[in-house]
Amino acid sequence: MSAVLPIDLPVDPETESRLRKGERKAEFSIAKRTKRRLTSRGATIAALLIAVLWTVPTFGLFVSSFRPAQQVRTTGWWTMFSNWGFTLDNYSDVLAAGNSQLNLAGAFINSIAITLPATALPLIIASLAAYAFAWIDFRGKNILFIAVFALQIVPLQMALVPLLQLFSKGTIFGFPVVSALNAGGGYAQVWIAHTMFALPLAIFLLYNFVSEIPSEVIEAARVDGAGHGQIFFRIILPLTMPALASFAIFQFLWVWNDLLVALIFADGAVAPMTKLLAEITGSRGQDWHLLTAGAFISILVPLLVFFALQRFFVRGLLAGSTKG
Repeated sequence: MSAVLPIDLPVDPETESRLRKGERKAEFSIAKRTKRRLTSRGATIAALLIAVLWTVPTFGLFVSSFRPAQQVRTTGWWTMFSNWGFTLDNYSDVLAAGNSQLNLAGAFINSIAITLPATALPLIIASLAAYAFAWIDFRGKNILFIAVFALQIVPLQMALVPLLQLFSKGTIFGFPVVSALNAGGGYAQVWIAHTMFALPLAIFLLYNFVSEIPSEVIEAARVDGAGHGQIFFRIILPLTMPALASFAIFQFLWVWNDLLVALIFADGAVAPMTKLLAEITGSRGQDWHLLTAGAFISILVPLLVFFALQRFFVRGLLAGSTKG
């Protein structure tokens, strides 16, 4: 018996147009229902109030960065029209500020040299660990994952003394570990510190995304002969890109604005902007007006990173919020 082949019947252009309109109407209806489910009037009003509360002091800081030092100390920024004054001295003083080893331009380069690897290293390690915890069976997996998850509650300050022992003596709690890190003046100590502090949260967040990938996709890849490396690079990474971008933004902002780790592990010629800005205010904070200009110089790069990765950031936040 011969097989019956499907026949493509001609479709009337008017009928096809109505079908397309119906599909667009259905898609618009689904998008409208999704938007209605994810938003509310109360949440919108609250978001607007938070935006105003955040914007007003930021705008005041911006106005103060262009006012003379004397007016900044004696009058509020809201009196800028009655006490008119416009100057670029604050920015020129900040750009020229520094010590014998470093100026603000050098500190800006140091911040980039610290932040980029300290963002990339936790993402690489955490994505591999998240894939292993989600799709590889090995002995003690659950216990190890619980231990990693529990590390999130350990205060950062508790790890500073062991890290100092590791970097300065090559030992931790008296046990020899490594002796190559006791040479100061490099970025390696800051990279390792930020990576260690970021890994528990990064592994936990990425695990939640990786584990939600349908098992049928992974099994189909295994049936086709794909190994763990191919599955990770061709399936896991593309599907988890929104989550990776979201965490990259958080980690970048955290490292860029960090002062505590910089004060301890980044000294001398490798100091970032946050440490230099804290020093230019003077021994008693008498030059605090310089921070108004320094703050806006320091936020240029984070703003560029956020706007460049904004669409991935939003997709990562909304991932899993709707189904079907």
